[in-house]
Amino acid sequence: MSVWNPPRLLDLAGMSLLKDEVSAITALEFLPTELFPALFMEALYGNHSETLKAMVQAWPFVRLPLGGLMQMSHVGTLQAVLDGLDVLLAQKAQPRCKLRVLDLRMTGQDFWSMWSGSNVHVFSDSPRAPSPEGCSGTGHPFSPLEVFIELCLSDGTLDGFLTYLMSWVEQRKASIHLCCKKLRIFSVPTENTQKVLSMIQLECIQEVEVICNWHPSTFSMFAPFLGQMSNVQRFLVSASDEQEQHVVVQFTSQFLRLHLLRDLHLEASFFLEGCLDQLLGCLTTPLDNFAVTHCLVTESDLMHLSQCPNIGQLKGLNLSGVTLTAFSPELLRVLLEKVAVTLQDLDLNQCGIMDAHLDSVLPALSLCSQLRSINLCGNLLSVAVMRRLLHRTTTLPSLRQEFYPAPRESYSSQGLPLKERLAKIRAELLEILKDLGRPRTIWLNSIPWAPYVYNDYAHSECIEYTPF
Repeated sequence: MSVWNPPRLLDLAGMSLLKDEVSAITALEFLPTELFPALFMEALYGNHSETLKAMVQAWPFVRLPLGGLMQMSHVGTLQAVLDGLDVLLAQKAQPRCKLRVLDLRMTGQDFWSMWSGSNVHVFSDSPRAPSPEGCSGTGHPFSPLEVFIELCLSDGTLDGFLTYLMSWVEQRKASIHLCCKKLRIFSVPTENTQKVLSMIQLECIQEVEVICNWHPSTFSMFAPFLGQMSNVQRFLVSASDEQEQHVVVQFTSQFLRLHLLRDLHLEASFFLEGCLDQLLGCLTTPLDNFAVTHCLVTESDLMHLSQCPNIGQLKGLNLSGVTLTAFSPELLRVLLEKVAVTLQDLDLNQCGIMDAHLDSVLPALSLCSQLRSINLCGNLLSVAVMRRLLHRTTTLPSLRQEFYPAPRESYSSQGLPLKERLAKIRAELLEILKDLGRPRTIWLNSIPWAPYVYNDYAHSECIEYTPF
């Protein structure tokens, strides 16, 4: 038997008021603050453009989280809101409107659900108003209005929504700040990248991801923009093409200006091979997380990394996909000793580590008292070194996630997994955990030398010991 959910009086009142847009617009002057969100949603979903335009001009909150309501392809809704803002920006006096931030990101759902009276749990928005997030730090009624967007530039042309917004902002540069917290760029041609970046308040950006194969001239164009992103905290670059030396210098020198950078990830960045010291030398503050993944690095690069003063407080170190076979194990040991006091997450997946390498670093690994997770999958290790690894790490009190390769004895000479051998080794390792006496769960990746992702347990064997 279905349950009938009759419309609430608030919904009925909103629908009734919107039957006559002229009356609805006139009533805004007398409308209580708490009724604005519900009426705004009714007007948006009912395509009442004139009412939306008027409501923007009378909006009683500092922030309008529009992105949580609309589809980003709906240019009509955006046009109505921006038309309302045009009227607002032209006014010399704004007696009621408090709007200073238009948020077009996919956020704010909690705000709308709270004011509409739905039963959706409210996580973070204030019970009185949307958060007045902004870059300028001022609530002055005539300061530039801030427009927040999510930017993911992934092809040669901008979509209709972004094209319309950019055109509107370009004509109102003096009164609009276009803000973006996270910028993602995927193989965008120089002209579009430069046009968009020149319109954004670059100091607002906190996260940057650049995943592309740019021509050297494109990197030269991007470098000065990066230097202006003074509040960037996380930066990821993945660019496999080699770059000219002067471009590498121009790019790495921008890090001298990134005083808040805490998380640096270099992925498949082959253009930095042999030049890692240039980048590390331009870091101005200690990093929390550093990743060099699937890159070609030299022994000199690894030596400079272990000597860099700004990696001594790392919480996360990721060298997955970096082949360490040809290097002295001493370099990895020195690196781990340097970060032992603070290190929490260590990823050495697919590094070509063998028994001699691991034996060399085990003393340093046992010093990492804050270590929470370790990933050694994709390496070729024996049962004997696995025993030593379990003994050495049993004293680490915070270690909760352990991902190891199935020992090489569990495979045939052709590299095929042998279930009976793996079962025997699994039982042997379980006995070691019992002897050590500490509750512990480890995962053995049963696909040799394969890429491994945390929490992907499909090809892993779990060994768990929980004492009674």
